[in-house]
Amino acid sequence: MRVQSSAITPTGIAVPAPPKTFGTVQAALGVAAFSLTFPATAWGLEGFGPWSLVAVRSVLAALVAGGCLLALHVPMPSRRDWPGLAVVAAGVVIGFPLLTTLALRTSTTAHAAVVVGLLPLTTALLSALRMGTRPSRTFWTAALAGAVAVVAFTVQQSGGALTTADLYLFAALVVCAAGYTEGGRLARLMPGWQVIAWALVLCLPVGVPAAALALSYEPVHLTAHSVAGLLWVAAGSQFLGLVVWYRGMAAIGIPKASQLQLAQPLLTLVWSVLMLGEHLTVAAPLTAAAVLVCIAVTQRARG
Repeated sequence: MRVQSSAITPTGIAVPAPPKTFGTVQAALGVAAFSLTFPATAWGLEGFGPWSLVAVRSVLAALVAGGCLLALHVPMPSRRDWPGLAVVAAGVVIGFPLLTTLALRTSTTAHAAVVVGLLPLTTALLSALRMGTRPSRTFWTAALAGAVAVVAFTVQQSGGALTTADLYLFAALVVCAAGYTEGGRLARLMPGWQVIAWALVLCLPVGVPAAALALSYEPVHLTAHSVAGLLWVAAGSQFLGLVVWYRGMAAIGIPKASQLQLAQPLLTLVWSVLMLGEHLTVAAPLTAAAVLVCIAVTQRARG
C-alpha cells in the first residue's frame, strides 16, 4: 500500500502532499489560465491605462483572496513565512503584471511570449540555487531544447527585432521566476491557495492608494473587452490560476512543474488568434510537437 507523504507546517499541522498525477493536472490548469493573461491584458488596455490595470487587478484579486481567508477562518502565517510571501508578492503580484503590461503597450502578445518561453528554464535555475535541487542532465538537456524551440519560434514571429519592451520582459522573467520558486517552497508548508492569497493581501495596503492615484491620472473607457480582460487577469490569472499552479508545484516539484510552461507561449498564440486576430504561421504545429516531446522527457527524467 502506498503511503501518501505530507509536510509539517510551522504550527504542527500536516499538509498532505497531493498525488503527483493530480499535481500535474493542477499545474497544467495553471498554465492554461496563465496562457490567457497576455491576450486578456491586451483587452484590458483597451479601456485602462497600464498602471490602473495592474493596480485595480491587484486590489480585486486581493479582495477575493481576503474574502476566502476570512470565510474559512485561516490563521495568520508564521512570522518566518512572511519574507517568502513578500518575495511572492513582489514577483508575481506586482513585478510580473506591471512589467509585462508596460511591455504590451508596444509589443504584440506573440513577442511578449518570449518571456514565457524562457520562464521554465529560469525558474528551474533559481530553484536549484534557492532549494538545492539537482535535476538530471537529461532534464536540463530537454528543458534547454524546449526553451530554445519556443524562443526561436516567438522571436521569428516578432521578426527578430529587439525593442524597448524587451527590457520590461526580461526583468519580468527574473522577478516572476523568483516568485514562482519561493511560492513553490511555501506551498510545501501551507496550502497552495493560501500562499497566493496572503501575498495578495500583503499588497492590499499599497494596491488601494496606487489604484486610486492611477485612476485619477489615466482615463478609463469601459468596454466589454476591457472589463472582461480586467476580470480575467484579476480572478483567473492573479488568483485561481496561481492557486492550482502552486498546488501543482508542491506535488511534482518546481523544476518539473516549470517545464509544463513550455506549452504556454503556444497556447497564448492560439488565444491571440482567436481573441486579438493576430496571424499564426504554419510553424506553430511544428514547434508545438517539439515542445510536447521536451515536456514528456522532462516529466520522465529523474532529478
